[in-house]
Amino acid sequence: MKVLLVEDSRFLRAAIERSLAKVGHTVIGISDGREALQSARNSEPAVILLDMMLPGLDGVCVLNALKQDASTSHIPVIVLTGLSQKNEAKLVKAGAAAYIEKSSLDLGKNPDTMVQAIACVLGIPNEGHDTAPQATSDSEGANKTAAGVATSEGTA
Repeated sequence: MKVLLVEDSRFLRAAIERSLAKVGHTVIGISDGREALQSARNSEPAVILLDMMLPGLDGVCVLNALKQDASTSHIPVIVLTGLSQKNEAKLVKAGAAAYIEKSSLDLGKNPDTMVQAIACVLGIPNEGHDTAPQATSDSEGANKTAAGVATSEGTA
């Protein structure tokens, strides 16, 4: 499956790319918001992992542009951010399929976090993993998974 990863941190982008490539995903790594929009239109990824703090065009602008463009509006976007969870409802309302706080990522100890998040958002059975995400609703109406991922209602 093709994944567009938009992350300006070279270290984190490389770690996520390795984690996803190990399970057979094709990852297109982009570090700039404007490039991300172009790549989303041209490469037609199955899912987009989007950082919020980006050079060129910030993640909120990228998310809004993706959701307003007919050629990309159907692509689920998983937001990656270092910002507090108080922004989660706003991002889900803007069209994010899921929200992951970077502080909860530990790709060294749990490299399946991103794989589980993608599977959860796309509704793919998480074969071969004993820790498949289990969705539960919180008071904001978002679904929480065992992987520490918040998904918008109805996508988990």
